[in-house]
Amino acid sequence: MSERSAGGTAAFNSSMAHPARVYNTWLGGKDNYPADREAAELAAAANPQIVPAVRANRAFLGRAVQQLVGKAGIRQFLDIGTGIPAADNTHEVAQRADPGARVVYVDNDPIVLAHARALLVSNAEGATDYLQADLRDVDDILTAARRTLDLSQPVGLMLVAILQYIPDADDPRDIVRRLLDALAPGSHVVLSHPAADIGAEEVAESMRVYNDRAAEHAGATPRTHAEVTRFFEGVELLDPGIVQLPEWRPEPADGPAPGALPMWCGVGRKA
Repeated sequence: MSERSAGGTAAFNSSMAHPARVYNTWLGGKDNYPADREAAELAAAANPQIVPAVRANRAFLGRAVQQLVGKAGIRQFLDIGTGIPAADNTHEVAQRADPGARVVYVDNDPIVLAHARALLVSNAEGATDYLQADLRDVDDILTAARRTLDLSQPVGLMLVAILQYIPDADDPRDIVRRLLDALAPGSHVVLSHPAADIGAEEVAESMRVYNDRAAEHAGATPRTHAEVTRFFEGVELLDPGIVQLPEWRPEPADGPAPGALPMWCGVGRKA
């Protein structure tokens, strides 16, 4: 386990909510501050489906990684927006299937780095690295990732619940395209995103109360099914396409879906 930094990272500010710490609050973690808990509680009060969606999002990540390792033969992952470590991180799921799997994590919150040092620890056979950077720092991310990953071989690009923090003005579709352009054929992109067209009023209100309390550049933008689909331009969407979280290749142990959840997800393959 090692870590590196890049330009454009977020300054530590516990008085404003940060996505990684708010997400940690919704998962029941304790690595957060009063500002994060306030934003999390108010957003969840405005949209009670947030907490089930966050947990379903974590389950989707696990299923997608299992599929990529088991069926697509992916043995290396670039996970951007990893957040504060929780159960079943990408490297844990991947290395259970193949102990030699390699993972590079990226996040822009300094507190994530502190936890990553202690918790994102690989086994002896695999490799796990951490880069402190913003998703917008595409060139820096790719340069650092090459120290651990072989980008001439297929990579699993994890963009799980992160693109909502990139406003349209910063062209998130171009960011996804640039990342995929640098990866080998056979690479896959795993993506989830808050929906603007499921429980639209509740989602809009929860985003409003969150954005009012978020750190600079950490505001969130929900997007429609059509908008999320456009992130997959140029790649082959795997079945069942862009769906709600519990609908992406559910497993029998998952049980019944907890109603409509305000997030879209999908996995695509680069030809």
